[in-house]
Amino acid sequence: MTERHKAATRLDIARTAATLFVEHGLRTTRTEDIARAAGVAPRTSYRYFATKEEAVAPLLAAGARQWAEAVRGAPGALSLPDAMRHAAARALVPASGDTATVGSLEWVRSLLRTAADSPTLRSVWNDACHESEATLATVLAARAGLPDGADRLDAQLTAGVASAAVRVAVEMPRRTGRWGPRPWRNSA
Repeated sequence: MTERHKAATRLDIARTAATLFVEHGLRTTRTEDIARAAGVAPRTSYRYFATKEEAVAPLLAAGARQWAEAVRGAPGALSLPDAMRHAAARALVPASGDTATVGSLEWVRSLLRTAADSPTLRSVWNDACHESEATLATVLAARAGLPDGADRLDAQLTAGVASAAVRVAVEMPRRTGRWGPRPWRNSA
C-alpha cells in the first residue's frame, strides 16, 4: 500500500469508530463492528490501532493540532499573545458557514462526552493534547525567532499554559452544555 492509501484507510477507520462510538456507545462498539463498517478486516483495524479507543486518535490529534496550526498561520505582525488569541478565536469559534471547523469541533465534543466514562479514551485525548502542545512550542519558538527553538523552557511553558487553556475551552461543553469561550473581562 502506498503511504497515501494507508493514511486514507487509517482516517476512514477513525471516522467510522467515532461515528459508532457516538451512535451506539463506546462499550457496545467492538473493533469488529468498526472494521465491518469501515469495510476492512478486523486484522487490518488492529494493524492500525491496538485498541478500539485508539482508533479515534487521528481525529482527536487533528482537532488538537488545528489550533497550533492557526497560531502558525496568524498574521506575522501580531505579538505572540495576540497571535494565540487570534488563533483560538478562529479554531474555537468558527465563522458562520465554516462547516469544516464546526464539523471537527462537533466530532471532538461528541467524543469527549464519550470519554467521560472511559479512562482509555481520555488517555488518547491527553496524548493528542500533548502532541499539540509540542507542535505549539515549535510554532511559538519560530514566531519569536528563538535560536534554540522548542527546546527552550519559555516556549514549552507558554505552549503548556496556552494548550491547557484551549483544552479546557474545548472540554467545557462536556461539563456545562454551553459552547464558546466566555471572556473573563470586566465589563466596566
